[in-house]
Amino acid sequence: MQKKFITNLALLLFLNLLIKPFWILGIDRSVQNAVSPEIFGTYYALFNFTFLLNILLDLGITNFNNKNIAQNNHLLTKHVSSILSLRLLLGLVYTIITLSVGLIIGYSIGQLYILFLLGFNQFLISFILYLRSNIAGLHLFKTDSFISVLDRLIMITICAILLWGHVTSSPFQIEWYVYAQTSAYFLTAVITMIIVIKKSKLKRLNWSKAFFLVILKKSYPYAILVLLMAFYNRIDTVMLERLLVDGAEQSAIYASAYRLLDSANMIAYLFAGLLLPIFARMIKLKHDLDELVKLAFSLLVTLSVIVALGSFFYSKELMGLMYKQHVEESARVFGYLMTCFVAISTTYVFGTLLTANGNMKELNTMASIGMFLNITLNLILIPQYKATGSAISSLVTQFSTAFFQVLIAQKVFKFKVNYRFLITLVLFISGVIIICFISKSLPNLAWMSQFMIMISLSFLWAFVIRIISVRSMYRIIKYE
Repeated sequence: MQKKFITNLALLLFLNLLIKPFWILGIDRSVQNAVSPEIFGTYYALFNFTFLLNILLDLGITNFNNKNIAQNNHLLTKHVSSILSLRLLLGLVYTIITLSVGLIIGYSIGQLYILFLLGFNQFLISFILYLRSNIAGLHLFKTDSFISVLDRLIMITICAILLWGHVTSSPFQIEWYVYAQTSAYFLTAVITMIIVIKKSKLKRLNWSKAFFLVILKKSYPYAILVLLMAFYNRIDTVMLERLLVDGAEQSAIYASAYRLLDSANMIAYLFAGLLLPIFARMIKLKHDLDELVKLAFSLLVTLSVIVALGSFFYSKELMGLMYKQHVEESARVFGYLMTCFVAISTTYVFGTLLTANGNMKELNTMASIGMFLNITLNLILIPQYKATGSAISSLVTQFSTAFFQVLIAQKVFKFKVNYRFLITLVLFISGVIIICFISKSLPNLAWMSQFMIMISLSFLWAFVIRIISVRSMYRIIKYE
């Protein structure tokens, strides 16, 4: 299993690092620079608003299905035919409720139109993720890897033409950006659907109320978890936009700072996508989990600490490189947000492990505390510190929930406390902090050179103290 994890992770990372950073840093950033901060801030708040009720599209079915198909491949055909019908019904319910809530909280007609399009995009994304959960559940990781970048590849093509192709004399419109997303998600959904139909030998959709109730009963704990986590991960910009007079502008500042965190999170999310079906099958077969958990956490924590600390120390330089407006404000928010990456990476390992084991009650309790903490801190900090206050509330929430998940996993799986690894981790973090200070003080060098030196020395330090070991990874790939 460790060999399968490493080899497929390498392919997944290669494809996603090839495509998605260009999407976020090239296309998404260029769109924000092409329109006014207020327009992009409003779009970004609406975009995050569609995430808050996103659970109505899924109700935990995707996570449940990924785990279930990984452990019971023979159920694929039966489940696909019925769940697809259920998801179409959920899509209609989601659209009605999302637009109704948007109307209640005071969105204008123009904003509701964008909200409808973004909501439809969320339906397509959720549909694709469900289809991919079947592919991942069958351990067809190579196929899933290519599908994971297909939508972004299509969007890059469309948006690049609109931004730089001189096909229109009009200034770039935010609606074009939304239309490009819709086209890309629709094409990806069609292609993924064809693959799943072929693998499942699906002939027709099955409408069964009894089956729907059974699936919803089994998946609702996953639904609650996704809902709670969506609130404490996505409500920040919605609260900024609604609570402040200059809310749209503050939302744009937050979006500027969040963009690199979003890019980094994709890497951690890829780990989780691979780990969930692997953990689920290992738990069913009663295989030892210690080594794979340690391997996954070591890889992610090494990357996340270097990225987080490097971003914190070079926040002004990075924001100045990417944006033309609100650089100082974005840099402050960026420093806090990128530190969250360490906590988020921890969650993607231990939270995924607990999900695979079905510890939903514990996870939902943790997420409830996280949501309450995040909303409370936002209500206190946003009026005084604006976007920076929201970033601080995210930092406190992410580290609190990550800490609780580690404690829960240690209790459930009875992991022995590895003091040697913890000491190594402290040494690694301390070493990276020192490297950051040294790199910033290097004379006669451009900041980009200092930054690259910091990254190189930090990874070298990781290998020197053996928080990650090339030899052990090579042994896993060669022999297991």
